[in-house]
Amino acid sequence: MKNILDKYDLVVGLEIHVQLNTASKLFAADKNSFGDAPNSNVSPITLAHPGTLPKPNKAVISHAIKMGLAINCDIAPYTTFDRKNYFYPDLPKGYQTTQDQHPICRGGYIDVKSGDGIKRVKFNRIHIEEDAGKSSHDAEHEGSLLDYNRAGTPLIEMVTEPEISTAEEAGNLLTEIRKIVRYINVGDGNMEQGSLRCDANISLKPKGSDKLGKRVEIKNMNSIRNVQRAISHEVERQADILEVGKTVLQETRGFNDETGETTGQRTKEEANDYRYFPCPDLLAIHVSEEWIAEIQATLPQLPHEVLADLQTNFDLSAYDAEIIADQKELSDYFYATAKLTSHFKRIANWMIGPIKSYLNDSNIEIQEAVIKPALLAEIIEMVASDKLSFSMASTRLLPALIDSPHQSAFDLAKQMELLQSDDQDELVKTIEDVIASMPDKAKAYKNGKKGLLGLFVGEVMKKSGGKANPKVANKLIAELLEK
Repeated sequence: MKNILDKYDLVVGLEIHVQLNTASKLFAADKNSFGDAPNSNVSPITLAHPGTLPKPNKAVISHAIKMGLAINCDIAPYTTFDRKNYFYPDLPKGYQTTQDQHPICRGGYIDVKSGDGIKRVKFNRIHIEEDAGKSSHDAEHEGSLLDYNRAGTPLIEMVTEPEISTAEEAGNLLTEIRKIVRYINVGDGNMEQGSLRCDANISLKPKGSDKLGKRVEIKNMNSIRNVQRAISHEVERQADILEVGKTVLQETRGFNDETGETTGQRTKEEANDYRYFPCPDLLAIHVSEEWIAEIQATLPQLPHEVLADLQTNFDLSAYDAEIIADQKELSDYFYATAKLTSHFKRIANWMIGPIKSYLNDSNIEIQEAVIKPALLAEIIEMVASDKLSFSMASTRLLPALIDSPHQSAFDLAKQMELLQSDDQDELVKTIEDVIASMPDKAKAYKNGKKGLLGLFVGEVMKKSGGKANPKVANKLIAELLEK
């Protein structure tokens, strides 16, 4: 792809659909829930029975404003709904209620990684719309099966400007959006369940040209990797067409994740094909400055703010900070632990090391862990004060605390005889026994092979059952070997 991009500029615009996690649907009181029995969350409004009228869900408007504030949008003081007319068998009304002329949010931007730098990707708008139902096809049934549970569920569509120029930037933008959605709790961002989906508008133009090429829209991709694969494939496909002097057809295509290729679905519709017009059943919504301020006050620290904070105020490396800032639950856990111990680097090491292994082995998330911040802070303080070695803490005490999380870490370590010994006389005797058992190594050390010190320390730790203080042992071994 690199050679192709020496001759052409790639231009990508993304349309990201985020399903909102409100309790009910956009215009009906039906339950908004994934995975329920087919057609169990429907009502006459969802099924578009004659005479039914929609009523906007205030929580949906609030969620959309919240997302707009999180990505630096201008919030519209006046917003309206429109009808977008097209036919799908799983769209009960035969039209979709969306926003065309007066969307809830305008503008906005997100800064993303691009190569070795940072690129600001600007947004055109965020608008609210309802989702369609879901069609299923299987070998057991003739024709299609329709599940209307998803019909009417609330979405926001986030539309970028056409200024993404690599598959990497597209992937990084989606990753950041998913983080923000989860941090501010407007959705779960689960792409595998379809609650975050992406359409990509992709085109090539001659290097340095101001004139955009014909764009192709790839619909309904449900993984970040597939978005990147689809872009890479389209770059090659469109370049092959342009290289033989042909014109790229403006169309809608689908992506096959098994073959890694896109296939044509239909000629691309223009806005006038949808025959947009204001929805006569819904009044305009006025958004006050007071309401915006209330929503702004509920915003937590955003992922990029947490990332900067962890590096600036807690002195974490970029690597450690990125891992902890990746999920709000992880950063919350770090901050809670950091209130109880000032050993910030040790907190990160434990979270990225032993705690992460425990979560993976148990197949749970950090918020489900029985090792709460107070317990981790107690362990860290014991290790930092040389009461307990990291090895004993991570391999023996941690598993025991997982089984008995209501015990004090110190009390359990004492019961298990894991605490490091302060008895210097006993330690000296252990060291003398180890030196006596390896006379040749002791002689080699005295003759200049100082690297053997680690061997003696290891043997002393073994013989003491890990209870010897390694710092004290190191000093005493060196002193006794020099005699």
